[in-house]
Amino acid sequence: MEDYKNEFSNNEITVTYEPVLCIHAEKCAMELSEVFRTSIIPWINLDGTETTSIINQIKRCPSGALKYRKNLKKQAS
Repeated sequence: MEDYKNEFSNNEITVTYEPVLCIHAEKCAMELSEVFRTSIIPWINLDGTETTSIINQIKRCPSGALKYRKNLKKQAS
């Protein structure tokens, strides 16, 4: 059985998903289907839209199973 990592990143944020908390309301997939895709693995595609839209959708997660953190920007040497 293949183990899927529940952490997804782009240049700006990292999104985590905790399946044990999820109540499967599918609010994320219904409201932002270009990012949260129920029939494709990996099911979270952070390139689907702009980061602010993703953050706003995560804040509407009814169970708290989706969380995000901002990535630290690398400083130029």
